[in-house]
Amino acid sequence: MYSFNDSISLAKRHSTMTEADAINSAPRLPFRERRNPSDGALGIAVVLALVGLVIHLLTNSRYGYFRDELYFLACGDHLAWGYVDFAPMIALIAKISRVMLGDSLQAIRFLPSLAGAIKILLTGMIAIELGAKRFGTMLACLCAVVAPISLAIDGMLTMNAFEPLFWMGCVYVLIRVIKRDDPRLLIWFGVLAGLGLENKHSMLFFGFAVVCGLLLTPNRKLFAGKYMWIAAALAVAIFLPNILWQQLHHWPTLEDLANVKRMHKNVELPPLQFLGAQLLILNPVTALVWLPGLFLLLFDGKARRFRSLGIAYLIFLALMMLLKGKDYYLAPIYPMLFAAGGVFWQQLLDARPRFHYLKWALPAVIIALGALVAPLVLPILPVEDFIRYQAAIGMQPPKTEVYHVGVLPQHFGDEFGWKEMVEAVSGVYHALPPAEQAKAVIYAGNYGEAGAIDFFGPKYGLPKAISAHQNYYFWGPRDSSGDVIILLQSDRAGAEENCASVTDGPALNPAYGMQEEHYTILICRGLKHSFTELWPKLKRWN
Repeated sequence: MYSFNDSISLAKRHSTMTEADAINSAPRLPFRERRNPSDGALGIAVVLALVGLVIHLLTNSRYGYFRDELYFLACGDHLAWGYVDFAPMIALIAKISRVMLGDSLQAIRFLPSLAGAIKILLTGMIAIELGAKRFGTMLACLCAVVAPISLAIDGMLTMNAFEPLFWMGCVYVLIRVIKRDDPRLLIWFGVLAGLGLENKHSMLFFGFAVVCGLLLTPNRKLFAGKYMWIAAALAVAIFLPNILWQQLHHWPTLEDLANVKRMHKNVELPPLQFLGAQLLILNPVTALVWLPGLFLLLFDGKARRFRSLGIAYLIFLALMMLLKGKDYYLAPIYPMLFAAGGVFWQQLLDARPRFHYLKWALPAVIIALGALVAPLVLPILPVEDFIRYQAAIGMQPPKTEVYHVGVLPQHFGDEFGWKEMVEAVSGVYHALPPAEQAKAVIYAGNYGEAGAIDFFGPKYGLPKAISAHQNYYFWGPRDSSGDVIILLQSDRAGAEENCASVTDGPALNPAYGMQEEHYTILICRGLKHSFTELWPKLKRWN
């Protein structure tokens, strides 16, 4: 038996133990049990984001400048708080990119490619916030990498490349607000929403869908606090300059959209075909991820806090089908469904170890089909090889505009023929007598031709183009007398009606350009009416 003295001695011995001794004597947990299960997930997202960036840096300069890129570069020389057919941010990005990086094809496409990489990273961050571990995060980011719409858009200077950053930035903030019950973060939601509106007006529809999703779930409590209203005020304040510009110019964007609708310019798909197009633009195999992701957001008990996001997707989908929007208008919303899908598969495979092989099989199938489709949307192959490849696999990207046809799909066809056109115009311009050349002006039928003249023309000593198409209309006829006009893509009958004489220049037949870029250059002499009188009648907003 222990004596009283033995007890005291034992107590003294324990009291002299160091803190290190206590730690070393404590029972240890196995390393895997002590490790956070999401450790390394963010690193995986970073790696896949870098993969996406490298893919575009290696491929984005193979063909040529896209029609819209030339237009945005021209708008960058006319910075304003608004434009006829788009919000102002892309013109500012074009200007900044050109000043900082130069105007080579790879230079102007660097920032969009970087935005695409950040989108992939955001996809992983959202997945982690929703509960994904390393596999779920990898699966979500992989889908964001290989989706054909991402491969096509992220390698091009367009507002569409930056759009997902604002949408998914808002989603990421909202998830953190809900998880941490910290409505103060909504201030960042307002900032991102306002910037998103300055990037592309479709942010209005996304914001409407998110608000509806919140109001239809217990998350409606966020509207009872002040921070949601502060966020709304911030978004409106950031967007206000563009609203004022629109009001000052009599709402040209609304007029432009009405003209597009009236002309049936865009391909208008019935609901089932619209849904089918979603599968194609995302890579059909990724439906195994984003559809379960939608299911998880809507019906999974563990994810019920985020049900508003699933409802927001359904509302936005319904809006786009109702308004006959282009199929790719939904593209910026899918990263959150990829993220939720990664969580779905993570939970499923963790609960059913016998299906462990799917952790390898599912990514392998996604990569395989992604590699098969990639040449259809990335300029990987020489043009003739691309044509043969497309015919061999019997697949092509969905068409989004009715009248744009050519040997190549529009996203490639609109990259061809511009330098050749400018060279032909240069030949006509420099063949004019010096007296005529001094007052000659180049009138372009659309912003693509005008943008090409403005971009490539200085090399050939050409003056800036004039055009009444889209925002070129606001820049006017540049004090042209109308004595000599080089007409691009103009109807001869109309030219003869308005000019004292019309002569033919060279015919343009770009082998891979779009059909509308096959025409004869005309030289108009002696405009019968002044440009001041004609200009309002020439306006083309479509």
